[in-house]
Amino acid sequence: MPSVTISLDSHDEELAVLGSRDQFLRQVRDGLGVKVIARHGEVRVEGAQERVDQAKQVFEGLRQVYQRHRAISAGDVIEAIEAVVGPAAEVVELHSGLRGVRARTDGQGRYLHALRESELVLAIGPAGTGKTYLAVANAVSLLRQGRTKRIVLVRPAVEAGEHLGFLPGDLEAKINPYLRPLLDALHDLMPYDQIRRYMGNDLIEIAPLAYMRGRTLNDAVIILDEGQNATIPQMKMFLTRMGANSRIVVTGDTTQVDLPTATPSGLADAVQRLRSVTGVSVVTLTKSDIVRHPLVQAIVDAYEVPEAPAVTATNPSPTAVFGEVLPALE
Repeated sequence: MPSVTISLDSHDEELAVLGSRDQFLRQVRDGLGVKVIARHGEVRVEGAQERVDQAKQVFEGLRQVYQRHRAISAGDVIEAIEAVVGPAAEVVELHSGLRGVRARTDGQGRYLHALRESELVLAIGPAGTGKTYLAVANAVSLLRQGRTKRIVLVRPAVEAGEHLGFLPGDLEAKINPYLRPLLDALHDLMPYDQIRRYMGNDLIEIAPLAYMRGRTLNDAVIILDEGQNATIPQMKMFLTRMGANSRIVVTGDTTQVDLPTATPSGLADAVQRLRSVTGVSVVTLTKSDIVRHPLVQAIVDAYEVPEAPAVTATNPSPTAVFGEVLPALE
C-alpha cells in the first residue's frame, strides 16, 4: 500500500501540527480518507497514492505555518485540504449539527452537486464510497434549513445471503436490522435524543420498501438505500411516490445483488431507462471514491479478479486427528 513518512523536528512542532489530542491529524485523516499514524516524532500516511501525496502536502503546509511562528487553527487545516483537493471539496453544511460533511473525492464532489441540483438522483458504486452517508447528510441539511418538511428513509427487506427467520417484537424491532445502516448514518450526523424527537414528530421516517405502496410523499426527501435489491416493479412503485416539492435519491451497488437468481435488479433497469430524462442525475462512483478504511479498496480489488479454483477440504483419515496418528482399532 502506498505510504509516506513525515518527520517532525520537535515535540512542540508535533503538538502544533497534529493538534491537541490529535485534532488536526483526524481532520486530515477524515478529509482525505487516509490512514495516519503518529509515533515518536514521525507521521506515517497510508492509502491511495494520490491521497497520500495530498496528505503529505497538507502536513508540510502546516509545518510551514508553525515555522512562521503562527498558531495553527482548524480553519488552517481545512484551507490546506481544500488547496490540495481543489473543486472536489464540496461541503454539506449541517446547521446546528455535529459537523460539516465534505466530499473527499472528485466522484463525491459530483455526487453532492447532483444531490443539490437534481430532483431524482441514482447513485451507483462499491462499498465505502459514501453513497448512503452523503445522501442522508444532504437530507438532514435540507431539513434543518427548512427546505424540506421530512425525511423518509427506505430499504428493501432483503437478506444478504442469510435467512434470519421470524424476528420478535413490534414493527420497529422487526425492520431495525435491515435499516441499521441508515440509522448509523443518522447517529453520526445528529445527537441521539434529537433523532428520537424527530422520529416521534414524524420529521424522520424509516420504513421498508413494501410499505411505500399507495403513498404520495410531498415536501420530502426520500432515500432508497440498497436499491439494487428492489425488483423492477418495486422500483417503479417507489419512484412514482414522488409528490410536490420532493426529492428522491436511490443508492446501491449493482455488483452486490441479493435478489433470487435471474431476477433483474430494479436499480440497474432504472439507470438504463431514466439516464436521459430531464431532472434525473445518474452518478457512478468507483474504487477511487472509497473513503472507508484503506483496506476496503484492496478488498474490492481482490474480489474483482477471476475466482481461484475452489479448495475442497478432504476428510481426515479416521486414524489421524489433529496431526496425531492414532493406533488402529483391532
